[in-house]
Amino acid sequence: MEITKRKAAGKTTPMLILVPNLKRGDGICTPCLLKKAIFENTFAAMTLLKMEKRLFLQAFLFAFLFTALLWIVKIVEVSTGSNFSSYGVYPLDIRGLRGILFAPLIHGSWEHLINNSVPVLVLSTTLFYFYRQISMKVFLLIYFVHTFWLWFFARGSFHIGASGIIYGLGAFIFVSGIIRRNTHLLAISMMVAFLYGSMVWGIFPYEESISWEGHLTGMTAGIILAFYYKNFGPPPNFGRKRTGDVPDEEETEDEDGDNPWWKVPEDLDEKDKRLLE
Repeated sequence: MEITKRKAAGKTTPMLILVPNLKRGDGICTPCLLKKAIFENTFAAMTLLKMEKRLFLQAFLFAFLFTALLWIVKIVEVSTGSNFSSYGVYPLDIRGLRGILFAPLIHGSWEHLINNSVPVLVLSTTLFYFYRQISMKVFLLIYFVHTFWLWFFARGSFHIGASGIIYGLGAFIFVSGIIRRNTHLLAISMMVAFLYGSMVWGIFPYEESISWEGHLTGMTAGIILAFYYKNFGPPPNFGRKRTGDVPDEEETEDEDGDNPWWKVPEDLDEKDKRLLE
């Protein structure tokens, strides 16, 4: 059953509950059908809401654990009086290869870590919630591809921090949102760009102490992956007709033939018709 409201030729028909093939004498209580339909729809909505909540918590869990790992690494570094910067990526040096694995986990200061924590948390949650089927592949590819490119093309210095991952995830979600015409992804990515501050300028060498190469390689990896996985992710919600749009009057009549579902059966008495309105 379904409750709908139709508009055709400038007129709006009353809201009706669908009672297929309802005839007088069938022993069916129309108000009871209405209550049952409302109950079933409410139950289905609550079930869907619980499912989405569980999926969101699963996505948030990974993002939270990864962000917590960044903090644990920094706490261990400070508490032991160590300097983990030497475990970052050092281009074209054999010892610098270990940075492909460790560099995104290391941060030069508490400020550096705090600035990266919010974008990592938000973007990782977004990736794992909206792109459940490919989220782990995209995350790991951005993680390792951008650090591997850093080892080849960056300046002769130690490169550390999760900024490359942030730029990669932001670029992936933003470009994928455009490709798939999804405003939710665009809005979230724009919000993170605002929180992170002048994100686009981070790919240019405007400050020597900032690894703009890491930002650039991360963003490049995200854009490439967005095109590679263009057929995955949330469906479009602008720029084309959505599946849930109400069809035109003529289209509906053609599909339903001689028994259109929105018309009230002719053999109902006036009392039953009033209950349906």
